[in-house]
Amino acid sequence: MPIVTNHCRERLDAGGLALGFGVHHLRGSAAGMIARASGFDWLFIDMEHGALSVDDAAQISMAALSQGVTPIVRICKDALFEGTRCLDNGAMGVVVPHVDTVDEAKAVAAAYRFPPQGHRSWGGPPFAYGLGPVNPADAQKELNASIIVACMVETEEAVANSDAIAAVEGVDVLMFGTSDLTATMGIPGQIGHARVRAAYEKVAAACKKHGKVMGMGGVYDEVVARDYIALGARFLLSGSDHAFLMAGASQRAKFLRGLG
Repeated sequence: MPIVTNHCRERLDAGGLALGFGVHHLRGSAAGMIARASGFDWLFIDMEHGALSVDDAAQISMAALSQGVTPIVRICKDALFEGTRCLDNGAMGVVVPHVDTVDEAKAVAAAYRFPPQGHRSWGGPPFAYGLGPVNPADAQKELNASIIVACMVETEEAVANSDAIAAVEGVDVLMFGTSDLTATMGIPGQIGHARVRAAYEKVAAACKKHGKVMGMGGVYDEVVARDYIALGARFLLSGSDHAFLMAGASQRAKFLRGLG
């Protein structure tokens, strides 16, 4: 059986924008179908701020593998083991928040790559291969190349260390958590502030130097987002399920109220 296509990586490798659909409140197999039908490339299954279990994430991920959208999970920084369980059960990438130092980035990369790149354990059903038989040596090599590992930049320390973090083998993406970055800078919510723009410029340069991808979360307007994408952000958390639902519902309610 061939390995499932990582649609997110495919977009990134082609130099395009990989659009992520945040899964925060949705449960069950419809999440990936909704995201794909809406034009998204990957799911951001949020186990840090969403109340999802590993089982929830696995069920959503397994379904997404055949729905044309790539499941990627965000786990808590101190629960790297949950990321490996998700990878063993359908996920094709992991986002780790609050990665501030090169040592933390190395630990993340090692956790999610099979030897010799890391120390991820081989086990669990090969969902990435449709449960078909695989040669472990070939499968481990393919999975190392296919999955996406993203480290989140959410402090000025992380920005300062971004060149060293981007140099870590096995880290694919440096993704801004812009909301937390502004909070730690003492300017909460000011996503377009000059200091935030300077941070994006610094991380963009580090990613370009080391052949990595810059990601963006926490920027959902149509002005600042345009600026940061122009700087090189391509791995994009475009919004979350509840925000999309509320936007569409509010628009519909406004229209119908206007007819009364």
